[in-house]
Amino acid sequence: MTRPQTKPSLDPVNVAIFVGLPIVAIVLVPAWAIYHGFSSAQWLWALAFLYLNGMSITGGYHRLWAHKAYRAHPALRWVYALWGAGALQNSILIWCSDHRRHHRYVDDNERDPYSAGRGLWFSHMGWMLRHYNTNEPDFSNAKDLQRDPIVMFQHNHYISLTLLMNVALPVLLGFYLGDVIGTLLLVGLFRLIVNHHVTFFINSLAHYWGTRPYTESNSARDNGFLAFLTYGEGYHNYHHIFQTDYRNGIRWWQWDPTKWLIYGCSRVGLASDLVRVPDFKIQRAILDTQFQRARSQLDASQSPESLRTTLEREYQQFTESVNEWTSLQTQRYENKKAEIGGALSERKQRLQRKWEQAALRTKFKELEYSLKMQRKRLELLMEQMQLQAQPA
Repeated sequence: MTRPQTKPSLDPVNVAIFVGLPIVAIVLVPAWAIYHGFSSAQWLWALAFLYLNGMSITGGYHRLWAHKAYRAHPALRWVYALWGAGALQNSILIWCSDHRRHHRYVDDNERDPYSAGRGLWFSHMGWMLRHYNTNEPDFSNAKDLQRDPIVMFQHNHYISLTLLMNVALPVLLGFYLGDVIGTLLLVGLFRLIVNHHVTFFINSLAHYWGTRPYTESNSARDNGFLAFLTYGEGYHNYHHIFQTDYRNGIRWWQWDPTKWLIYGCSRVGLASDLVRVPDFKIQRAILDTQFQRARSQLDASQSPESLRTTLEREYQQFTESVNEWTSLQTQRYENKKAEIGGALSERKQRLQRKWEQAALRTKFKELEYSLKMQRKRLELLMEQMQLQAQPA
């Protein structure tokens, strides 16, 4: 008879933070609200702190340091480092190292620190409450961050910084507002608990609830409601396939204040080199996922052979478009090399290169449009398969 595996020992510090503090908040915040009340100014400051903490995690820890989706001015990086410490989610170095492992080994229960395959509770916060092997520090994937003086300053002074941002700053604000205890409870404690759990939703709910339009190779999902709660991080299926894009919500109407913050900073010189995945690659990922679903649907149904022939013809066209796009990318690269190495003083050569660049852009646009039209045809084909599968 095999003996049941014993769970790793509890981490007392994390238990105190992630279990003890919420219990204190559940008791004290409503009690203070009933017997004393909170002012509108306190609520506004709590919201301001919440967004400063949250977007320092999403814009700083996540998109800047973990994924190198853009470059940031030192002033912006210091803001991220200070307010990120206030989020009390560990130092930049530890957070990013864990997150890079999550992306590399997503859904691998033995190597993903917060694998959704181990359950909703585990991926939400259970992984932090015990000394699991996957929590052991390993900075071999974060050598670049260890060379960053701002990252290392925050890492080496993390406890002092988090006390400054979570205790000292709310107390000073409380003196200014005339209610130290109420401000400490609302702006300090309640705001911190909310910030924790909306962030944790990405590790947990965003791997269980939503759609997978870009890839089905992992459990990450897109969810607009979670995006609203998490400053744009809820478009998680997109992020897991295109993790270096500074955007998570790629459509103009998708709620992604982190994307807007980064873009706004780029307009005033605080951010640069924003990584943006080409639309063709995005369309290709969507189509590839749709083809996989269509094939699975065909295999599971009694659809006529003509539909399979149509599907394979569409896939052949899709493959040709991808190959042409790859060829155009190579041509663009060669043109840039020639522009750098060639003599640009002659007007004729400059005009020739401008013409070639314009022609390439036109071809890229035509290919992108072709894929969008193919998506529509494939959607109609899948509807036709569903009708064929229905009993007469």
